[in-house]
Amino acid sequence: MPAALPLILERPQRWDASFDPDMPAALAELIQGLAPFNEMNPEGFPKRLALRDILQHDTRLRRYRQGEIVVRAGDHGTSAFMVVSGGVRVVLNPELPASVLGRREPVRKGLLRVLAQLWSNSREPERFKPSQLKQDARVGARKDEGDQVKIFLQDVPRILDAHRTAVLNPGDFFGEIAALSRMPRTATVFAQDDNTELLEIRWQGLRDLMRYDDKLRAHIDKIYRERALAAHLREIPIFQHLSDADLQKVMARTEFGTYGDYDWSGDYKRLAQAGHAGQAEKEPVVAQEGDYPNGVVLIRAGFARLSQKFGHGHRTLNYLGAGRDYGLAEIVHNWRNPGNPVPLQHTLRSIGYTHVLVIPTAIMETIVLPTVPKAKLPPPVQVEDDAFVLNEIENQTDAAAKIGADTLEFLTENRFFNGTASMLIDLDRCTRCDDCVRACAASHDNNPRFLRHGLTNGKIMVANACMHCVDPVCMIGCPTGAIHRDAFGGEVVINPTTCIGCKACFNNCPYDAIRMVEIRDGEGELMVDKEMKPIIKATKCDLCVEQIGGPSCERACPHGALKRMNLNDLDTFAKWLKR
Repeated sequence: MPAALPLILERPQRWDASFDPDMPAALAELIQGLAPFNEMNPEGFPKRLALRDILQHDTRLRRYRQGEIVVRAGDHGTSAFMVVSGGVRVVLNPELPASVLGRREPVRKGLLRVLAQLWSNSREPERFKPSQLKQDARVGARKDEGDQVKIFLQDVPRILDAHRTAVLNPGDFFGEIAALSRMPRTATVFAQDDNTELLEIRWQGLRDLMRYDDKLRAHIDKIYRERALAAHLREIPIFQHLSDADLQKVMARTEFGTYGDYDWSGDYKRLAQAGHAGQAEKEPVVAQEGDYPNGVVLIRAGFARLSQKFGHGHRTLNYLGAGRDYGLAEIVHNWRNPGNPVPLQHTLRSIGYTHVLVIPTAIMETIVLPTVPKAKLPPPVQVEDDAFVLNEIENQTDAAAKIGADTLEFLTENRFFNGTASMLIDLDRCTRCDDCVRACAASHDNNPRFLRHGLTNGKIMVANACMHCVDPVCMIGCPTGAIHRDAFGGEVVINPTTCIGCKACFNNCPYDAIRMVEIRDGEGELMVDKEMKPIIKATKCDLCVEQIGGPSCERACPHGALKRMNLNDLDTFAKWLKR
């Protein structure tokens, strides 16, 4: 019997999914004729990433009318913009009110309202009065071409009187810092003119344009250094002693790097379903154990795995998030002991997507370290029998040792370290009484916002509840700003008034923590649209942000089995495990 033929599949290509599938070739040529693209050398781009192809597949022309919001402060965006015609205004100070941006105004429920929930909730879940779904009169929404929802400001002159703004004109870029670093937008931008045209460049295209064109890279780097780098370095203790002149020298030599998959959530969900989401060999190496420390790595956004050789593989020691550094201890040791240098003691790998800043070793040794008081430097190193003993590095791995290697791998492989308020359930204490579920339902219109099941490791379950992530990929692509960080404590919440049920957040969440529900009116009847289709809204745990006393699920557990916890705080987690 002849052998079966192998299944032949098409290899995914760079241009399989264009930013604008309907962009005509003539428009791509027109864009190539605009500055700065007309100053780029097409010969400098490889054939597989030709300049014309990047502009054809990684850009789209967006048209805005006066007052339409382009980006909102606090949103997580993945693209940059260039003004083609007309102009846009950047709101500098004060920021626009939350309700104008499609978000809810933070209001705590009083004690009487909290008590009234116990008997006043409807039997039907997610019931709203029409007044509860009424939008702020200062904003409106309309559908544009392709049913795209545009949010616009109703009274632009009055807004301009009350807020300080800056105008960006044709040729100006904005949004590039958020696009490249996956950081939140720092300002709200809206169209100034009725016929404003913007070229939107998704991050992949911006990355490749910068890679193969020196002028654009220099321009974006200059903007990055001027707008974000100085403030970020001043927040780090070791750089706080630098003079302004020395800080400028450090900034001039700082290198930017990105590792991993920018849109990691989709791939993670597919890998998780296949049962191998956290394979370390698939994670890009940022720095390798045993190499010379070329510079201090500062993690700006995302997460990285700290590991060490163990047998024929690696064992995870810790994971590092935004604000952490790597390589500093070795550089300080070598600076103090030039005759007895040591290499990097651990490997750093990107988990998902990681944006880093690298300060070269020479700059650290000649400019930074001489200004730091000795008491604020890592403690002295002992080198005995080729063993590198350093308190600073030991401190990075102590917490991991306390929770156990198996638990650490569980958290890392499933990306649970992303959560600032993960729901942990001790299965040895949990009696499955469901008091936590009932308490959640009582606090949220009879609709519990979580499911009491999830992945388990030993006696610990991480329930399917919103973790209020450090990197909230659910917020990417929300057209109305309905999903956002709350002003109280940064909790990720959804404003039902402006949620249009588009499922962007539902599809983006890698932890299946968002549900789509049909809503009802004050009489308990399903609310429908003009086509008589049920209106759906996204719902999720909001950490009881409006309630007195915090998460009702945690307060209701009679056995202390449930805890909302920041899994970046491994010391607290270790204490809870061994309480």
